[in-house]
Amino acid sequence: MTDPIRVEQRGGIAVWTIDREARMNSLSRDLLLAFGRLTREALTNDSIRAIVITGAGDKAFCAGADLKERQGMSNDDVRRQVELYRSELGPLDRSPKPVIAAINGVAYGGGLELALICDLRVASSTAKVGLPETTLGIIPGAGGTQRLPRIVGEARAKEMILLGRRLEAQEALAWGLLNRVTAEGKSVVDDACEWIAPIAKGAPIAQGAALEAIDRSFDTTLELGLELEKVSYDKTLVSEDRLEALEAFAQKRPPIFRGR
Repeated sequence: MTDPIRVEQRGGIAVWTIDREARMNSLSRDLLLAFGRLTREALTNDSIRAIVITGAGDKAFCAGADLKERQGMSNDDVRRQVELYRSELGPLDRSPKPVIAAINGVAYGGGLELALICDLRVASSTAKVGLPETTLGIIPGAGGTQRLPRIVGEARAKEMILLGRRLEAQEALAWGLLNRVTAEGKSVVDDACEWIAPIAKGAPIAQGAALEAIDRSFDTTLELGLELEKVSYDKTLVSEDRLEALEAFAQKRPPIFRGR
C-alpha cells in the first residue's frame, strides 16, 4: 500500500501533500494515521521549522470524510473513526511549529476542519470551502463547530453550518477564514512557502511560545490569560535565540536562529 501523504522538504519547510487525488483527497483511516505519525516525527525534527499541508491535483484540498470507506460501518465503527480525528490530528493542532494549509481546491467537511486546525490558511483563487454536514443529516464532527466560530464569529459560523453554505476564496478571505488568496496562475504551495519565509527563518522557541499563549487565550479569562502569557514569555527569555537577536541587532546583521 502506498503512503497516503507525499513528503517534501523545502529548506526548513515540510510540505505534506495528501496523495489521494482519485478520491478527492478524502480522509481515510490510513490518511489520519499517517498525519499522526508524520506530525510526531516532525515535532522532534529540528530541521523542520514549519509545515505546509496541501492536496494532490487542482480539484480538491480535501473533500472531507471518505464516504466509500464508511459504507458498511456500524455506528461504533464511525465513532472510532471520528475519534481518530482527535487522536491523530490533535498533535497537529497543538504543534509548536506553525502549520499552514495551502488549499488548492475544495475543502469541504472534514477537509475544512483539517484546514481550521492549521494556524494559517492560504488558498488558490478557485478554492471553495464549506461545512455541509447538516445537509447530510449530521454535524461537523472534527472540531468544526468549535474552531469555526473562533475564527469567523458565531453568526457567520451558524450561517455556514446551518445553511450548508459554501464560500468561494475571496468571500472566505473577507470573512477572515483565509489569510491569503494566491494570484491566479501561481502555485498555492509555492505562494505559501514564499509567504511564510519569515517563519522558516524565525525563532522557533518564540514562535512556539506565541502559539501556546494565543491558543490558551480561548480557554480562560483575560486576567489568567495574561498570567499564562508570562509563562510562555519566560521560555523565550532564557533562550539562546533571544541573545542572538540582541547581538545581531548590535552588529546590524540578520539573526541566525537555532531553536535553542
